[in-house]
Amino acid sequence: MKAEDFLREVTALPGVTGNEGAVARYIADAFAPYADEVRITPLHCVIAHKKGPGPKVMICAHLDEIGMMVSKIEEDGCLRLERVGGVDPRVLPGMRVRVYTRLGVLMGVVGATPPHLLRAEERKNNYTFDNLYVDMGMPADKVRQTVRVGDTVCFEARYVPLKNGRVATKTADDRACVTIMLEAAKRLQGMRHKADLYFVATCQEEIGSYGALAAGFELAPDYGVAFDVCHADTPGAPKNSTSRIDSLVSSKGPFIQPFLEEKLEACAKNNGVELQIAVENRDTSTDADELSTTRAGVPTVLLSLPIKYMHTNVETLDMHALTEGARLLAHYLADVDESWEEALWI
Repeated sequence: MKAEDFLREVTALPGVTGNEGAVARYIADAFAPYADEVRITPLHCVIAHKKGPGPKVMICAHLDEIGMMVSKIEEDGCLRLERVGGVDPRVLPGMRVRVYTRLGVLMGVVGATPPHLLRAEERKNNYTFDNLYVDMGMPADKVRQTVRVGDTVCFEARYVPLKNGRVATKTADDRACVTIMLEAAKRLQGMRHKADLYFVATCQEEIGSYGALAAGFELAPDYGVAFDVCHADTPGAPKNSTSRIDSLVSSKGPFIQPFLEEKLEACAKNNGVELQIAVENRDTSTDADELSTTRAGVPTVLLSLPIKYMHTNVETLDMHALTEGARLLAHYLADVDESWEEALWI
């Protein structure tokens, strides 16, 4: 399967934090031809092991997505919502959503009181979850027979190819980076590597990177490579917080091991892969933080794929950056050997 085909299918699947089972099974099946063994943990992390005699490396990107839960059913059958992860209510009005019930999937639209019916003072305020509801067009009694408080609500999946190799989709954060891991695993089929590799699609990143913490504790890797998305340049966004959309970003900072980051930069240069540099002066708000501090500590690097419009259903990325990221990751993992351990602490 081509990278774009996998991305289109994997981003369409539901996987709100805490309910990642369906997307975990799909990712496990995708990795199976390129790993010696694949399993799904009780928390719904996917671990694909590609055996090697050398140092143990854990590569991770999260499979969970932001979304919502049903918090109340109104008298007319409309649903009230609570967020799961960083959902901005300002992007929701007019959005189509999927409600995952025990009896199947229902389509709905996010509505709010029309501006014509608001007082002038109310029109000045941004939307909050108290202002919004999901309308499925069903009678209230039928809704109550079908929907339960706590049911998952996902952004509707609409994969939109744009010009110049760009695509817009929900859940590029972070399944685009899962795609990078899969493509790197494919490339390594034709390459020699000494490292003992564990590709981990982690759960529960959007609420605190608990999947990376649990998997890192279990695997106890020698080194870690974390993948996530970062903000691409957009009109009006601060330049010191964004990066060009057309190439990956390597981070420097307290949670990033300097020697491993230098090896990453050298690998990119040696293989003609463009790599941007970003500074994270405290925590990174990614799996890198929990992975690097699990057990006695795991020396870790962080690679980020720039996307536009993060945490919306039109997250936009550059497919060239994605495929180049996979090429860089494959070469970097092939470079890992026993000599790194001695050099790591000098």
